[in-house]
Amino acid sequence: MSTLPDTPLHPDRFPTLRLSRQGDVVAIDLHHGRANEMGSAQLVEWERLAGDLEAGDARALITTSARKSRRGTPIFISGADVTERAGWSNERVKEHVRWQRDLLRRLRHAPVFHVAVVHGVALGWGTEFLLTCDYRIATPTASFALPETGIGILPGAGGTAELWSLVGVPTALRLGMTGARISAEEALRVGLVDEIAPDLDAAWARSVALTEQVARRSPTAVAAFKRGVLASVGQPADARAEIEARAYEACVDAGDAAIGRASFKAITSGEEVTWGARADFEP
Repeated sequence: MSTLPDTPLHPDRFPTLRLSRQGDVVAIDLHHGRANEMGSAQLVEWERLAGDLEAGDARALITTSARKSRRGTPIFISGADVTERAGWSNERVKEHVRWQRDLLRRLRHAPVFHVAVVHGVALGWGTEFLLTCDYRIATPTASFALPETGIGILPGAGGTAELWSLVGVPTALRLGMTGARISAEEALRVGLVDEIAPDLDAAWARSVALTEQVARRSPTAVAAFKRGVLASVGQPADARAEIEARAYEACVDAGDAAIGRASFKAITSGEEVTWGARADFEP
């Protein structure tokens, strides 16, 4: 057993998520169970991670997997661990799925830039997980599906309530009602992913490049921008403008605007600047 302290974002606190950290960037390398299925043990760690991201100083998160099945099929997330629910009461099942839904919504609003690198199958929960991310990179091996209606349930971790916001109502209905599996190319076309990289190494390099760009910027401004954008969705114009004004003013009040003004020449020359600790903005 490790004798290292039980500190936030320490790898020992995330044994099934295989967490690592390089500077301001946290990486999750999924490799658990038979096929990266998401069960209670993983949800506990995701919940722990959400809390650490909210309270800590990380700037970015990358979630990926190099896992392969025994037949050599790449796997991102094969779905929820439905088998663990055998013998559960209906009330326990409903409570568990509400927990999943609330947790993924919490991850969606974590004050970091979250990139998913999807290499292989992303089924059910794996497709819904993409709703928590700010940017999604797929490799040609990636495939996506919502098979839940075939086993008497529906996508309950955001796939019913939120997937349409990425892919549109007709595509969301087709995926959820038919269980059709789509390729990386179709996922790009409908907006489920943002780009396709030729292989896992290239996708990883691209995700690192994106997160490094974020890590150079003001943590307060980046977090306030993300929360301001998400809080503006569905709001009338006046409310959106007020959210933007308050987010901007939070950057001023935190002192980062002053740092930016004083360091403007250095920043535009590509030099690194020391920013203050992240100040949280609540819309």
